[in-house]
Amino acid sequence: MKQKIYLLLFLFSFIPFANAQDFTNDIKNIEQKVIEWRRDFHQNPELSNREFNTAKKIAAHLKSLGITTKENVAKTGVVGILKGNLPGKVVALRADIDALPVTERNNLTFKSEKTSIYLGKKVGVMHACGHDTHIAILMGVAEVLSKHKNKIKGTVKFIFQPAEEGAPEGEEGGAELMVKEGVLKNPDVDAIFGLHISSNFDVGTIGYKAGGIMAASQAFKIKVKGKQSHGSRPWTSIDPIMISAKIIDGLQTIVSREIDVTNEGAVITVGKIESGVRSNIIPESAEMIGTIRTLDYSMQKQINDRMKAMVPAIAKAYRAEASIFIEKGYPITFNNEALTAKILPTLQRTAGKNNVKEIKAITGAEDFSFFQKKVPGFYFFLGGKTVGNKNPYPHHTPDFIIDESGMLLGVKTMTQLAIDFLNN
Repeated sequence: MKQKIYLLLFLFSFIPFANAQDFTNDIKNIEQKVIEWRRDFHQNPELSNREFNTAKKIAAHLKSLGITTKENVAKTGVVGILKGNLPGKVVALRADIDALPVTERNNLTFKSEKTSIYLGKKVGVMHACGHDTHIAILMGVAEVLSKHKNKIKGTVKFIFQPAEEGAPEGEEGGAELMVKEGVLKNPDVDAIFGLHISSNFDVGTIGYKAGGIMAASQAFKIKVKGKQSHGSRPWTSIDPIMISAKIIDGLQTIVSREIDVTNEGAVITVGKIESGVRSNIIPESAEMIGTIRTLDYSMQKQINDRMKAMVPAIAKAYRAEASIFIEKGYPITFNNEALTAKILPTLQRTAGKNNVKEIKAITGAEDFSFFQKKVPGFYFFLGGKTVGNKNPYPHHTPDFIIDESGMLLGVKTMTQLAIDFLNN
Protein backbone atom coordinates (compact mmCIF):
# COMPACT_ATOMS: atom_id res chain seq x y z
CA MET A 1 0.00 0.00 0.00
CA LYS A 2 2.80 2.42 0.94
CA GLN A 3 4.54 1.67 -2.36
CA LYS A 4 1.40 2.70 -4.28
CA ILE A 5 1.16 5.96 -2.34
CA TYR A 6 4.83 6.77 -2.99
CA LEU A 7 4.32 5.98 -6.67
CA LEU A 8 1.34 8.35 -6.89
CA LEU A 9 3.27 11.12 -5.15
CA PHE A 10 6.18 10.57 -7.51
CA LEU A 11 3.93 10.76 -10.57
CA PHE A 12 2.11 13.87 -9.30
CA SER A 13 5.45 15.64 -8.88
CA PHE A 14 5.78 15.59 -12.66
CA ILE A 15 2.23 16.80 -13.51
CA PRO A 16 2.57 20.17 -15.31
CA PHE A 17 0.47 22.43 -13.06
CA ALA A 18 -0.22 25.83 -14.56
CA ASN A 19 1.85 28.82 -13.45
CA ALA A 20 2.25 32.47 -14.37
CA GLN A 21 4.65 31.86 -17.25
CA ASP A 22 2.11 29.62 -19.00
CA PHE A 23 -0.30 32.53 -19.52
CA THR A 24 2.00 35.47 -20.29
CA ASN A 25 1.69 35.42 -24.08
CA ASP A 26 -2.00 34.52 -24.08
CA ILE A 27 -2.79 37.45 -21.77
CA LYS A 28 -0.77 39.92 -23.85
CA ASN A 29 -2.37 38.72 -27.07
CA ILE A 30 -5.93 39.06 -25.77
CA GLU A 31 -5.79 42.76 -24.83
CA GLN A 32 -7.24 44.06 -28.09
CA LYS A 33 -10.08 41.55 -27.94
CA VAL A 34 -10.92 42.63 -24.40
CA ILE A 35 -10.98 46.29 -25.46
CA GLU A 36 -13.25 45.51 -28.43
CA TRP A 37 -15.64 43.51 -26.25
CA ARG A 38 -15.75 46.29 -23.72
CA ARG A 39 -16.56 48.90 -26.36
CA ASP A 40 -19.36 46.79 -27.77
CA PHE A 41 -20.93 46.32 -24.34
CA HIS A 42 -20.44 50.01 -23.57
CA GLN A 43 -22.23 51.04 -26.74
CA ASN A 44 -25.07 48.58 -26.09
CA PRO A 45 -25.85 48.77 -22.35
CA GLU A 46 -28.89 47.17 -20.73
CA LEU A 47 -30.56 47.82 -17.39
CA SER A 48 -30.82 45.37 -14.48
CA ASN A 49 -32.73 42.15 -15.22
CA ARG A 50 -32.97 43.26 -18.85
CA GLU A 51 -29.47 42.25 -19.99
CA PHE A 52 -30.83 39.98 -22.73
CA ASN A 53 -28.41 40.75 -25.57
CA THR A 54 -25.48 41.13 -23.17
CA ALA A 55 -26.14 37.62 -21.86
CA LYS A 56 -26.42 36.17 -25.36
CA LYS A 57 -23.00 37.55 -26.30
CA ILE A 58 -21.40 36.21 -23.13
CA ALA A 59 -22.94 32.76 -23.57
CA ALA A 60 -21.88 32.57 -27.21
CA HIS A 61 -18.30 33.36 -26.23
CA LEU A 62 -18.17 30.75 -23.47
CA LYS A 63 -19.66 28.09 -25.73
CA SER A 64 -17.11 28.88 -28.44
CA LEU A 65 -14.38 28.07 -25.90
CA GLY A 66 -15.89 24.68 -25.10
CA ILE A 67 -16.93 25.82 -21.63
CA THR A 68 -20.09 24.24 -20.20
CA THR A 69 -22.57 27.11 -20.17
CA LYS A 70 -25.83 27.70 -18.32
CA GLU A 71 -28.08 30.60 -19.30
CA ASN A 72 -31.06 32.36 -17.69
CA VAL A 73 -29.59 32.07 -14.20
CA ALA A 74 -31.33 34.57 -11.90
CA LYS A 75 -33.26 35.75 -14.97
CA THR A 76 -30.45 36.93 -17.28
CA GLY A 77 -27.25 35.61 -15.71
CA VAL A 78 -24.76 33.31 -17.40
CA VAL A 79 -22.57 30.73 -15.68
CA GLY A 80 -19.67 28.88 -17.29
CA ILE A 81 -17.90 25.86 -15.85
CA LEU A 82 -14.38 24.92 -16.94
CA LYS A 83 -13.20 21.61 -15.54
CA GLY A 84 -9.49 21.08 -15.54
CA ASN A 85 -7.96 17.75 -16.42
CA LEU A 86 -6.67 17.37 -12.87
CA PRO A 87 -8.81 16.99 -9.72
CA GLY A 88 -8.94 19.81 -7.21
CA LYS A 89 -10.97 22.60 -5.63
CA VAL A 90 -13.56 24.89 -7.22
CA VAL A 91 -12.93 28.62 -7.60
CA ALA A 92 -15.53 31.12 -8.82
CA LEU A 93 -14.82 34.38 -10.66
CA ARG A 94 -17.60 36.95 -10.89
CA ALA A 95 -18.42 39.91 -13.14
CA ASP A 96 -21.54 42.08 -12.96
CA ILE A 97 -23.19 42.91 -16.29
CA ASP A 98 -25.90 45.58 -15.85
CA ALA A 99 -25.86 49.28 -16.73
CA LEU A 100 -27.47 52.36 -15.16
CA PRO A 101 -30.27 54.81 -16.06
CA VAL A 102 -27.79 57.56 -16.90
CA THR A 103 -27.56 59.57 -20.13
CA GLU A 104 -23.94 59.51 -21.31
CA ARG A 105 -22.20 62.87 -21.76
CA ASN A 106 -18.73 62.52 -23.26
CA ASN A 107 -17.01 62.34 -26.63
CA LEU A 108 -16.19 58.63 -26.83
CA THR A 109 -16.53 57.16 -30.31
CA PHE A 110 -18.40 54.24 -28.73
CA LYS A 111 -20.64 56.43 -26.57
CA SER A 112 -24.02 54.95 -25.65
CA GLU A 113 -27.07 56.41 -27.36
CA LYS A 114 -29.41 53.79 -25.89
CA THR A 115 -32.60 54.63 -24.02
CA SER A 116 -35.02 52.59 -21.95
CA ILE A 117 -37.88 52.91 -19.47
CA TYR A 118 -37.00 53.20 -15.78
CA LEU A 119 -39.62 53.83 -13.08
CA GLY A 120 -42.08 54.70 -15.81
CA LYS A 121 -39.85 57.33 -17.42
CA LYS A 122 -37.73 57.30 -20.55
CA VAL A 123 -34.05 57.44 -19.60
CA GLY A 124 -30.65 57.16 -21.18
CA VAL A 125 -28.74 53.94 -20.44
CA MET A 126 -25.00 53.92 -19.75
CA HIS A 127 -22.31 51.71 -18.29
CA ALA A 128 -21.53 54.47 -15.81
CA CYS A 129 -19.87 52.18 -13.26
CA GLY A 130 -17.50 50.08 -15.36
CA HIS A 131 -19.47 46.84 -15.52
CA ASP A 132 -18.72 46.70 -19.25
CA THR A 133 -15.03 46.37 -18.37
CA HIS A 134 -15.80 43.66 -15.82
CA ILE A 135 -17.60 41.56 -18.45
CA ALA A 136 -14.79 41.96 -20.97
CA ILE A 137 -12.10 41.14 -18.41
CA LEU A 138 -13.81 37.93 -17.31
CA MET A 139 -14.43 36.89 -20.92
CA GLY A 140 -10.71 37.35 -21.46
CA VAL A 141 -9.87 35.25 -18.38
CA ALA A 142 -12.19 32.50 -19.64
CA GLU A 143 -10.44 32.44 -23.02
CA VAL A 144 -6.97 32.34 -21.48
CA LEU A 145 -7.79 29.56 -19.02
CA SER A 146 -9.67 27.50 -21.59
CA LYS A 147 -6.41 27.11 -23.54
CA HIS A 148 -4.73 25.47 -20.54
CA LYS A 149 -7.40 23.02 -19.42
CA ASN A 150 -4.82 20.24 -19.27
CA LYS A 151 -2.87 22.16 -16.61
CA ILE A 152 -5.78 23.31 -14.42
CA LYS A 153 -6.00 21.50 -11.11
CA GLY A 154 -9.70 21.71 -10.27
CA THR A 155 -12.63 23.71 -11.65
CA VAL A 156 -13.19 27.35 -12.53
CA LYS A 157 -16.75 28.71 -12.40
CA PHE A 158 -17.35 31.94 -14.33
CA ILE A 159 -20.32 33.90 -12.92
CA PHE A 160 -21.71 36.70 -15.06
CA GLN A 161 -24.22 38.32 -12.71
CA PRO A 162 -27.14 40.57 -13.64
CA ALA A 163 -28.78 43.32 -11.58
CA GLU A 164 -25.91 44.31 -9.30
CA GLU A 165 -27.34 47.82 -9.29
CA GLY A 166 -30.60 46.44 -7.92
CA ALA A 167 -33.54 44.64 -9.50
CA PRO A 168 -36.50 46.71 -10.75
CA GLU A 169 -39.20 47.39 -8.18
CA GLY A 170 -41.24 44.27 -7.47
CA GLU A 171 -38.62 41.89 -8.89
CA GLU A 172 -35.88 39.72 -7.42
CA GLY A 173 -32.41 39.75 -8.92
CA GLY A 174 -28.67 40.02 -8.55
CA ALA A 175 -26.29 37.99 -6.43
CA GLU A 176 -28.93 37.21 -3.81
CA LEU A 177 -31.15 35.48 -6.37
CA MET A 178 -28.17 33.69 -7.89
CA VAL A 179 -27.26 32.28 -4.48
CA LYS A 180 -30.89 31.29 -3.90
CA GLU A 181 -30.88 29.42 -7.23
CA GLY A 182 -27.72 27.52 -6.23
CA VAL A 183 -25.00 29.20 -8.26
CA LEU A 184 -22.43 28.30 -5.59
CA LYS A 185 -23.42 24.62 -5.75
CA ASN A 186 -22.96 21.76 -8.22
CA PRO A 187 -19.99 21.92 -8.10
CA ASP A 188 -19.64 23.50 -4.65
CA VAL A 189 -17.49 26.65 -4.71
CA ASP A 190 -14.56 26.82 -2.27
CA ALA A 191 -13.77 30.51 -2.79
CA ILE A 192 -14.92 33.40 -4.97
CA PHE A 193 -13.07 36.42 -6.39
CA GLY A 194 -14.39 39.65 -7.84
CA LEU A 195 -13.06 43.03 -8.91
CA HIS A 196 -14.32 46.54 -9.53
CA ILE A 197 -12.57 48.94 -11.86
CA SER A 198 -12.15 52.38 -10.28
CA SER A 199 -11.78 55.87 -11.72
CA ASN A 200 -10.08 56.86 -8.45
CA PHE A 201 -7.09 54.48 -8.66
CA ASP A 202 -4.26 54.88 -11.18
CA VAL A 203 -3.96 52.36 -13.99
CA GLY A 204 -1.60 49.60 -12.94
CA THR A 205 -2.60 49.67 -9.26
CA ILE A 206 -4.78 47.48 -7.06
CA GLY A 207 -6.61 48.50 -3.88
CA TYR A 208 -7.54 45.91 -1.27
CA LYS A 209 -8.59 45.55 2.38
CA ALA A 210 -9.07 42.55 4.65
CA GLY A 211 -12.42 42.47 6.45
CA GLY A 212 -15.13 44.99 5.58
CA ILE A 213 -14.14 46.79 2.38
CA MET A 214 -17.56 48.13 1.29
CA ALA A 215 -20.61 49.15 3.28
CA ALA A 216 -23.94 47.48 3.83
CA SER A 217 -26.61 49.32 1.85
CA GLN A 218 -30.29 49.79 2.67
CA ALA A 219 -32.90 51.75 0.76
CA PHE A 220 -35.68 53.48 2.69
CA LYS A 221 -38.99 55.08 1.79
CA ILE A 222 -40.85 57.66 3.89
CA LYS A 223 -44.45 58.73 3.33
CA VAL A 224 -45.84 61.87 4.95
CA LYS A 225 -49.59 62.55 5.11
CA GLY A 226 -50.74 66.07 5.86
CA LYS A 227 -53.73 68.21 4.90
CA GLN A 228 -54.17 69.95 1.56
CA SER A 229 -55.05 73.63 1.29
CA HIS A 230 -54.69 76.74 -0.82
CA GLY A 231 -51.11 78.04 -0.96
CA SER A 232 -52.30 81.45 0.26
CA ARG A 233 -53.78 79.95 3.45
CA PRO A 234 -51.04 77.76 5.01
CA TRP A 235 -52.67 77.98 8.47
CA THR A 236 -55.51 75.78 7.17
CA SER A 237 -53.08 73.10 5.99
CA ILE A 238 -50.79 70.52 7.48
CA ASP A 239 -47.85 71.05 5.14
CA PRO A 240 -46.14 67.72 4.20
CA ILE A 241 -43.32 69.50 2.36
CA MET A 242 -42.30 71.54 5.39
CA ILE A 243 -42.62 68.45 7.59
CA SER A 244 -40.47 66.46 5.14
CA ALA A 245 -37.78 69.12 5.49
CA LYS A 246 -37.90 68.73 9.28
CA ILE A 247 -37.64 64.94 8.92
CA ILE A 248 -34.63 65.22 6.60
CA ASP A 249 -32.97 67.62 9.02
CA GLY A 250 -33.66 65.26 11.89
CA LEU A 251 -32.28 62.22 10.09
CA GLN A 252 -28.96 63.96 9.58
CA THR A 253 -28.55 64.40 13.34
CA ILE A 254 -28.55 60.62 13.83
CA VAL A 255 -25.08 60.27 12.32
CA SER A 256 -23.75 63.64 13.46
CA ARG A 257 -25.00 63.45 17.06
CA GLU A 258 -25.91 59.86 17.99
CA ILE A 259 -23.47 57.51 16.22
CA ASP A 260 -19.92 56.85 17.39
CA VAL A 261 -18.18 57.56 14.09
CA THR A 262 -14.80 56.71 15.61
CA ASN A 263 -15.95 53.09 15.32
CA GLU A 264 -16.93 53.07 11.63
CA GLY A 265 -18.37 55.52 9.14
CA ALA A 266 -22.08 55.76 8.38
CA VAL A 267 -24.23 57.72 5.92
CA ILE A 268 -27.92 58.61 5.64
CA THR A 269 -28.86 60.26 2.35
CA VAL A 270 -32.25 61.33 1.00
CA GLY A 271 -31.97 61.04 -2.77
CA LYS A 272 -35.46 61.99 -3.92
CA ILE A 273 -38.47 63.88 -2.59
CA GLU A 274 -41.74 64.17 -4.48
CA SER A 275 -44.81 66.23 -3.63
CA GLY A 276 -47.30 68.70 -5.06
CA VAL A 277 -48.56 69.68 -8.51
CA ARG A 278 -48.50 73.49 -8.66
CA SER A 279 -47.23 76.61 -6.93
CA ASN A 280 -50.42 77.67 -5.14
CA ILE A 281 -51.49 74.33 -3.67
CA ILE A 282 -50.12 72.92 -0.44
CA PRO A 283 -50.35 69.19 -1.17
CA GLU A 284 -51.80 66.47 0.99
CA SER A 285 -48.80 64.14 0.95
CA ALA A 286 -45.09 63.82 0.25
CA GLU A 287 -42.79 60.88 -0.35
CA MET A 288 -39.03 60.57 -0.12
CA ILE A 289 -36.54 57.79 -0.73
CA GLY A 290 -32.92 57.43 0.30
CA THR A 291 -30.07 55.17 1.30
CA ILE A 292 -28.33 54.09 4.51
CA ARG A 293 -24.68 52.97 4.43
CA THR A 294 -23.03 51.22 7.38
CA LEU A 295 -19.86 49.21 8.01
CA ASP A 296 -20.94 47.72 11.33
CA TYR A 297 -24.11 45.70 11.93
CA SER A 298 -24.71 47.04 15.46
CA MET A 299 -24.49 50.58 14.09
CA GLN A 300 -26.89 49.60 11.32
CA LYS A 301 -29.44 48.42 13.90
CA GLN A 302 -29.01 51.59 15.95
CA ILE A 303 -29.60 53.79 12.89
CA ASN A 304 -32.60 51.73 11.74
CA ASP A 305 -34.18 51.88 15.20
CA ARG A 306 -33.69 55.63 15.54
CA MET A 307 -35.08 56.34 12.06
CA LYS A 308 -38.18 54.27 12.78
CA ALA A 309 -38.74 56.16 16.02
CA MET A 310 -37.86 59.62 14.75
CA VAL A 311 -39.86 59.83 11.50
CA PRO A 312 -43.38 59.35 12.93
CA ALA A 313 -42.49 61.41 16.01
CA ILE A 314 -41.45 64.46 13.98
CA ALA A 315 -44.56 64.19 11.83
CA LYS A 316 -46.76 63.92 14.92
CA ALA A 317 -45.17 67.06 16.37
CA TYR A 318 -46.55 68.96 13.34
CA ARG A 319 -49.97 67.22 13.41
CA ALA A 320 -49.17 64.92 10.48
CA GLU A 321 -48.66 61.19 10.03
CA ALA A 322 -45.58 59.52 8.60
CA SER A 323 -44.47 55.96 7.92
CA ILE A 324 -41.05 54.56 7.09
CA PHE A 325 -40.03 51.33 5.37
CA ILE A 326 -36.38 50.19 5.39
CA GLU A 327 -35.26 47.39 3.07
CA LYS A 328 -33.00 44.55 4.20
CA GLY A 329 -30.53 45.63 1.52
CA TYR A 330 -26.99 44.43 0.77
CA PRO A 331 -24.70 43.03 3.48
CA ILE A 332 -21.21 44.38 4.19
CA THR A 333 -18.73 43.33 1.51
CA PHE A 334 -16.40 41.36 3.75
CA ASN A 335 -13.06 39.99 2.57
CA ASN A 336 -12.21 36.78 4.42
CA GLU A 337 -9.06 37.59 6.39
CA ALA A 338 -7.40 34.19 5.93
CA LEU A 339 -8.10 34.18 2.19
CA THR A 340 -6.82 37.76 1.87
CA ALA A 341 -3.54 36.86 3.57
CA LYS A 342 -3.21 33.80 1.37
CA ILE A 343 -3.66 35.59 -1.97
CA LEU A 344 -1.88 38.88 -1.17
CA PRO A 345 1.43 37.52 -2.56
CA THR A 346 -0.39 36.78 -5.82
CA LEU A 347 -1.56 40.39 -6.11
CA GLN A 348 1.92 41.72 -5.32
CA ARG A 349 3.62 39.39 -7.76
CA THR A 350 1.13 40.18 -10.52
CA ALA A 351 0.89 43.96 -10.21
CA GLY A 352 4.19 44.67 -8.47
CA LYS A 353 4.46 45.09 -4.70
CA ASN A 354 4.50 48.90 -4.82
CA ASN A 355 1.32 48.92 -6.91
CA VAL A 356 -0.77 46.96 -4.42
CA LYS A 357 -2.17 49.34 -1.82
CA GLU A 358 -4.13 48.64 1.35
CA ILE A 359 -7.08 51.04 1.47
CA LYS A 360 -9.71 52.16 3.95
CA ALA A 361 -13.28 50.91 3.68
CA ILE A 362 -15.61 52.87 1.41
CA THR A 363 -19.31 53.60 1.82
CA GLY A 364 -20.21 52.28 -1.62
CA ALA A 365 -21.98 48.91 -1.57
CA GLU A 366 -21.76 45.68 -3.56
CA ASP A 367 -24.06 42.67 -3.74
CA PHE A 368 -20.93 40.51 -4.16
CA SER A 369 -21.42 40.43 -0.39
CA PHE A 370 -24.18 37.83 -0.80
CA PHE A 371 -21.63 35.38 -2.23
CA GLN A 372 -19.26 36.15 0.65
CA LYS A 373 -21.97 35.29 3.17
CA LYS A 374 -21.88 31.71 1.86
CA VAL A 375 -18.23 31.06 0.91
CA PRO A 376 -14.88 32.79 1.55
CA GLY A 377 -14.54 35.65 -0.89
CA PHE A 378 -12.13 38.40 -1.88
CA TYR A 379 -13.06 41.64 -3.65
CA PHE A 380 -10.61 44.28 -4.83
CA PHE A 381 -10.36 47.50 -6.82
CA LEU A 382 -8.57 47.72 -10.16
CA GLY A 383 -7.05 51.01 -11.27
CA GLY A 384 -8.84 52.63 -14.21
CA LYS A 385 -7.68 56.25 -13.95
CA THR A 386 -5.17 57.67 -16.39
CA VAL A 387 -1.98 58.39 -14.45
CA GLY A 388 -1.75 62.12 -13.77
CA ASN A 389 -5.48 62.79 -14.03
CA LYS A 390 -6.20 64.84 -10.90
CA ASN A 391 -9.94 65.25 -11.47
CA PRO A 392 -11.45 61.92 -12.51
CA TYR A 393 -15.20 61.78 -13.02
CA PRO A 394 -17.01 59.78 -10.32
CA HIS A 395 -18.88 56.54 -10.94
CA HIS A 396 -22.62 56.80 -11.69
CA THR A 397 -22.20 60.13 -13.50
CA PRO A 398 -22.79 61.06 -17.18
CA ASP A 399 -19.10 61.91 -17.72
CA PHE A 400 -17.67 58.74 -16.16
CA ILE A 401 -14.74 57.38 -18.17
CA ILE A 402 -12.23 54.57 -17.74
CA ASP A 403 -8.70 54.17 -19.14
CA GLU A 404 -8.87 50.89 -21.06
CA SER A 405 -5.17 50.21 -20.58
CA GLY A 406 -6.01 49.15 -17.02
CA MET A 407 -8.06 46.16 -18.09
CA LEU A 408 -5.12 43.92 -18.98
CA LEU A 409 -3.98 43.87 -15.34
CA GLY A 410 -7.52 42.76 -14.47
CA VAL A 411 -7.22 39.77 -16.83
CA LYS A 412 -3.79 38.92 -15.50
CA THR A 413 -4.79 39.22 -11.84
CA MET A 414 -8.03 37.24 -12.04
CA THR A 415 -6.30 34.51 -14.06
CA GLN A 416 -3.49 34.22 -11.57
CA LEU A 417 -5.79 34.33 -8.54
CA ALA A 418 -7.73 31.37 -9.91
CA ILE A 419 -4.62 29.32 -10.70
CA ASP A 420 -2.81 30.07 -7.46
CA PHE A 421 -5.87 29.24 -5.39
CA LEU A 422 -6.39 25.92 -7.18
CA ASN A 423 -2.70 25.00 -7.01
CA ASN A 424 -2.40 25.75 -3.29
